[in-house]
Amino acid sequence: MQKTRFLRSWRWFGPNDPITLHMIALTETEAIVTALHHIDCGAVWPADEIEKHKKLLKSQGFSWTVAESLPVHEEIKYRGPNHKKWIENYKQSLHHLGRAGISRVCYNFMPVIDWIRTDLHYPWKNHGISMIFDYPTFVAFDVHVLRRPHAEMSYSSAQLAKARLLFEAMSEEEKENLAYSIIVLTQGFIHGGVGKVSDYKKAFLEKLQWYQGIDEKSLRDNLAHFIGEVAPVAEAEGISLCLHPDDPPFPVLGLPRIAGTLADFDQIMALSSSPAHGITFCSGSLSSRADNDLLGFLAVHGKRVQFAHLRNTTLLGADGSFCESGHLEGGANMREIVKFFHREMERRRSLGLANWQIPMRPDHGLTLEKDLEIPAYPGYPYFGRMKGLNELIDLEER
Repeated sequence: MQKTRFLRSWRWFGPNDPITLHMIALTETEAIVTALHHIDCGAVWPADEIEKHKKLLKSQGFSWTVAESLPVHEEIKYRGPNHKKWIENYKQSLHHLGRAGISRVCYNFMPVIDWIRTDLHYPWKNHGISMIFDYPTFVAFDVHVLRRPHAEMSYSSAQLAKARLLFEAMSEEEKENLAYSIIVLTQGFIHGGVGKVSDYKKAFLEKLQWYQGIDEKSLRDNLAHFIGEVAPVAEAEGISLCLHPDDPPFPVLGLPRIAGTLADFDQIMALSSSPAHGITFCSGSLSSRADNDLLGFLAVHGKRVQFAHLRNTTLLGADGSFCESGHLEGGANMREIVKFFHREMERRRSLGLANWQIPMRPDHGLTLEKDLEIPAYPGYPYFGRMKGLNELIDLEER
């Protein structure tokens, strides 16, 4: 009888990913988490392209269980004039994925920008190079580098004063690198960012304008509309839609964020009782907020989790700053999180559920010395993630 454990997975960004399938095959990975990154955001994923991708993975000994991400077009999020078209496209992609046997789809509902870090090369103790979200630096970016209109209204006088000092101490190159990292470098390979434009800051500001008048309630209403439309299709196709928490899990850039706390997910999960309406549990995103109790979250919503991203963070003060601190070290009690999922998978298995096994991938990873020799997308080094995967496997087997 198969031992109750995670389905050990790895995120791969397709043929252009510097980390090749051959390299991944040298790890303990069983399944690949991936997407059709060459298809424009909002366009239908063609059935033949899905099958081609699936066969490529199978030829290397991998299954494809999770589509991460089937991106949600911005017009769906702010209910733009063409949102119905994009929702119909999403439904068609779900039909194609379901018929190909892809049983889980990870998505997020973050307006304009996905995950945010202010430094992608932050030395972390003696463990390697990490990524950091430094709140004062982010304020400096928002108010002085990006110059978002009325940005100062989002912050206290003390926060503005500290941001001013940081900005004045930056060189022009540092200012440019900060903006490029936030807007372009961390976004372009995940169906995000502003595309290939010369003035990327201007293009980014224009995107922010799409959300004028959209508050938390409006965004949640738009999510409810989206789920109401696509969940029946996903359910019919045997797909679990797994909403990823916001990263960081609080409002940024004057934009609402609605998936960062237990209270947020209480409201979100109440939007639909469909078994297709599920959660991606990201311990890194949720642990980067001091008032989030991850085990409490799982106690309430663990039965709705269909996909797990496991990594850890360490909070740097009380201002919202945090550092990615590997997979085991940090504020998230990874041992107890893994124990919870083992119990939950045992419960699902005892009920005879076909998809009792939860796919888990080591999310992000510290950049280790050998990783400096291998080009990789920000947050996705080879050896750092391999280390994380092995650490998580060791936790499982104890």
